[in-house]
Amino acid sequence: MSRTLEPTAPGSGSEKTLRVAQRSALRKFMTRPEVGSLVGAVIVFSVFFTIADPFRTGAALATILYASSTIGIMAVAVALLMIGGEFDLSAGVAVIASGLTASMFAWYFSVNVWVGAAAALVVSLTIGFLNGWLLVRTKLPSFLVTLAMFLMLQGLNIAITKLVTGQVSTTNISDMDGFESARAVFASSFSVMGVDVRITVVWWMVFVGLATWVLMRTRVGNWIYAVGGNQESARAVGVPVAKVKIGLFMTVGFFAWFSGMHLLFMFNTVQSGEGVGNELLYIMAAVVGGCLLTGGYGTVVGAAIGAFIYGMTRQGIVYAGWDNNWVFFFVGAMLLLAVVVNGWVRTQANKR
Repeated sequence: MSRTLEPTAPGSGSEKTLRVAQRSALRKFMTRPEVGSLVGAVIVFSVFFTIADPFRTGAALATILYASSTIGIMAVAVALLMIGGEFDLSAGVAVIASGLTASMFAWYFSVNVWVGAAAALVVSLTIGFLNGWLLVRTKLPSFLVTLAMFLMLQGLNIAITKLVTGQVSTTNISDMDGFESARAVFASSFSVMGVDVRITVVWWMVFVGLATWVLMRTRVGNWIYAVGGNQESARAVGVPVAKVKIGLFMTVGFFAWFSGMHLLFMFNTVQSGEGVGNELLYIMAAVVGGCLLTGGYGTVVGAAIGAFIYGMTRQGIVYAGWDNNWVFFFVGAMLLLAVVVNGWVRTQANKR
């Protein structure tokens, strides 16, 4: 008994496989945590590019990137912390505490400003360690622990600055040893096609790339996602939950130190009452970028896009000639929209 095989249309099998692969790739992209912020960034850029002529210049882009980097650098650490299931309300004033410590230590003891920066690094890491240690030991929500730290730091920043300097700001340290080299690292600029770009933009990109590598390619990254998703399950499979959480808070401390050094060497002095409210901008960038308050989900790249959206909105409103008071209205609206979009993306990812 024999049977005749029907000829197969040339290329039909491979074409079908290609179509399936393309659909799978598109579906995978659409369920990425940062896809909502990416769409939002394109929309915000298009709006301001259309209505604001100054927005289209290279100098404007450099200014937007600088504004984004000042929020984005801290958003890197805050995003890691949020993926790990916690958040830090003391991050904004911790930046100021770092700058104040470096400035007053160097001035009061008449030492090289790098020594002051080293002292500030110790203080910043200690603040992060205390936040994490208290969280682990007391098992209180990070909201309460870091809110208490926020209030204490805010009081210490102003009280100690007035006690040491007799005023609410530090003394100008621009003529001290090591200032120029420190400024070159933390607050210098360089020219690209005739446009001045701040060094913080480069550091921002480096930090985003490094943090993304840690999250996606290392065991520590797996631990962070596991702890944020379900810390009891993570502990059951051998993840050092306490060390991961303390390490994440110390990472926030390191980035607060770096941001504080930029603030000090950019403006030569630090106002002790500043920083209040910035912690909400860091959280906003992370949430707009796809991080969940419940933890276990999100990317650092998404947080970077969220910070870029903030930078575009902040500067775009100025370039468009609008009232600057609209900035936070649009930031709040974007945050609300991002939460809704991210919820949908999360649902689609779970279905998949």
